[in-house]
Amino acid sequence: MTSWLRTHSSPLCPLLYFVVVAICAEAGDSVCWSPSIASCSECLQRGPQCAWCFKEDFLDGSWPNQRCDLPVNLLRRGCGLEFMEQSENKVEVNATTSSTQVSPQDISVTLRPGSEASFIVSVKQLEQYPVDLYYLVDVSASMQENLDHLKTVGVALSLRMMEHSSDLWLGFGSFVDKPVSPYINVHPTKINNPCSDYEIHCRPAHGFHHVLSMTGNMSEFTRVIKQQRISGNMDTPEGGLDAMLQAAVCQRAVGWRPEAKRLLLLMTDQPSHLALDSRLAGIVTPHDGLCHLENNVYTGSTRMDHPSLGQLSDKLLENNIYSVFAVEKQQYRWYEELVRLLPGSYLGKLGLFHAPTLIQLVVDAYKRLLSEVAVVVSVEDKALSRYWVTVSPLCPDGSTAKDQSCSGVQPDQTVYFNITVGMRACPDSGEDEDVRLMVRPVGYNESTIVRVHSKCHCRCGPTRRCHGDSQSPCKETHNSGKQEQRPDHGSDLIKESSRDSNWNCRADGSDVDCSGRGVCECGRCVCEQSRLGTVYGKYCEMDDFSCPYEEGLLCGGRGVCVSGECVCEEGWGGDSCGCPVSKATCQSADGVQCSGRGRCVCGKCVCDDPRYSGDFCERCPACQSTCQSYWQCVDCHLSHGLTPEEAGYCNNTCAPLVDYMDHESGQAGERWIQCLYISNDNCRYRFQTSSHSGQTQLHISTRPDCGSSSRLVGTFLSVCALTVLCGLVVVAMSRLLLQKKGRTPGGAVESSVYHCTGKDLSYIPTTNEKTVTYRRDHPPDRPMEMHIHVPKMPLGDPWQC
Repeated sequence: MTSWLRTHSSPLCPLLYFVVVAICAEAGDSVCWSPSIASCSECLQRGPQCAWCFKEDFLDGSWPNQRCDLPVNLLRRGCGLEFMEQSENKVEVNATTSSTQVSPQDISVTLRPGSEASFIVSVKQLEQYPVDLYYLVDVSASMQENLDHLKTVGVALSLRMMEHSSDLWLGFGSFVDKPVSPYINVHPTKINNPCSDYEIHCRPAHGFHHVLSMTGNMSEFTRVIKQQRISGNMDTPEGGLDAMLQAAVCQRAVGWRPEAKRLLLLMTDQPSHLALDSRLAGIVTPHDGLCHLENNVYTGSTRMDHPSLGQLSDKLLENNIYSVFAVEKQQYRWYEELVRLLPGSYLGKLGLFHAPTLIQLVVDAYKRLLSEVAVVVSVEDKALSRYWVTVSPLCPDGSTAKDQSCSGVQPDQTVYFNITVGMRACPDSGEDEDVRLMVRPVGYNESTIVRVHSKCHCRCGPTRRCHGDSQSPCKETHNSGKQEQRPDHGSDLIKESSRDSNWNCRADGSDVDCSGRGVCECGRCVCEQSRLGTVYGKYCEMDDFSCPYEEGLLCGGRGVCVSGECVCEEGWGGDSCGCPVSKATCQSADGVQCSGRGRCVCGKCVCDDPRYSGDFCERCPACQSTCQSYWQCVDCHLSHGLTPEEAGYCNNTCAPLVDYMDHESGQAGERWIQCLYISNDNCRYRFQTSSHSGQTQLHISTRPDCGSSSRLVGTFLSVCALTVLCGLVVVAMSRLLLQKKGRTPGGAVESSVYHCTGKDLSYIPTTNEKTVTYRRDHPPDRPMEMHIHVPKMPLGDPWQC
């Protein structure tokens, strides 16, 4: 710190320095540093940007929390990347499995708490799909007419669907409601024939009856439909959702084909019961979501509640089933709210269940459902709170959908989904875990399995030691108290041993333990914690805050701070390690250091003559074109003679090359500068400088005879001085003669007083008169004039008249 203060003498600099350091320390603390961090696992849970240094001698003497920091800071403090435990996010795609519609099908992701990873899942829309269509029909008494219309649908629908699929299979099932009170009349005469009051023979009420498995035989489908009879129940809502779940999960009984697009068509003229409605019948057991068919009849109807919408949605997605609702206009609003909660659902409004309108409904639903591509990501319940998922689709037209689906997708087009999985926290046990995520495109029989492996433990390299267990350098201190109490020589030995161990905490030449910035425990220094930064080192002599900074880095990032001074890396020097030791940067093109006119300081030339500048002291704007630069050389030559033989000494002391000439002339390609030199004896010499081939040459003219001219000038000056002296003598004698002539005969001298005449008096003013004009701002019609009279200074008596 002292060197920094020497460099920056302003009194505000130390204060600003500590303020900046404190702010930076607080900023670092908020990211990774915390006084409570004592292990690698706790460090990594601070965030994915944090890392833990498990190098054994890292920041010797510092506290464990100093091992937790940003990787760039740890690297700067001497912890190599091979000694860092940090967040490791990996996404690996299993390329061994292939698919037609959804890819990839198997992805492995490794996450740490607070981190996230992204991957792409592509879904391709094929042109021709096999189609499985299962009719699930409400056969309550109010559906008698609609059931009759349905008997003519099979063959016509098969012919119409040939435009979109060459492979259509149909299945059939029926439902009414739960066969318990109060949903049906439990009178013995009504159980087997709910329509006995109307003298019509009806089927008994049932929750779900699977009638016909998937078949491509349209004649068989028509035959089965013609055999269907209606049933009856007591309340208005029906058990449609209960029957839908059984049709979805009873894969083997229904006969859903794995490669086909699956459509489940629900036909009803009434709303459906929802979860918890079964409490009216005393049924409180939630539905288990499994298939309960015996002899194609749903046996769990009287034992379990209606499924919830969330449960039904999961089962439809899990079994890749689109749901199509064909309802009468009176119930359209009720089912409109329902389908919003069921992904991959389509709602059609029909006035009457005539064959043509029903066929058109199926075709429209098929086209609509296949043109909309969406995915749903499901997470295991045990890890639902520890993970989060976002889905961002990229549609074939280049747009990004907001509702996680793309509409208007045509055959052979591909939709890409960018899926990001993030981990919030580790399990309460702190153990690593594996979680399975399913990415299911709605209505597709293919999906992507994402295996997420969470890393909550630190491995800390091959040694498996993270060096964060204890803050104390020694552990075996339990018996020390007893040993010190022994009243014999052993006590003295222990004290002596303790005294000797303290010497291990002192640097050479120091009489203070741990540089006064720590405590000595078991012969090792445990450095204090400072809000300004980190104190470390074997003797707590090093820190990261008390040395000068350069470009925001302590010691310029090229050294370490030891006892307030920067210890620079090899090749660097200066107070802040900002000066390269090498002087190669100061050598000009000719190999001369600083062109021979300066010194190399901190990798830059410092010119000895302030007139020179440039990276190599090569420029001199103030001296290259001036005659004064060569006066000393000209004077040397003049003092030693104007002939080459007499001026040999000056040629060795003058920088330019000297030449003598009898007349001024130049050669082609030379640039001449005329100069004039005046010597101490006022002798004027003309000389020229020329630049030719990169060299400056001085030409001294020998034609003027400056010595003879000086003698003539001296003679001339002597004659002039004698003449002036003679004139002064003549003037003095003339004045004496005039004075003798002016005396009176009596010997009196005539008065020399000047007598003024009347004419003369008019020219002698008695006062000075000055006119000063002042202007006023308000309201001047004309300026005001003021006359000031200043009396003249009195004249001498001889001038008064």
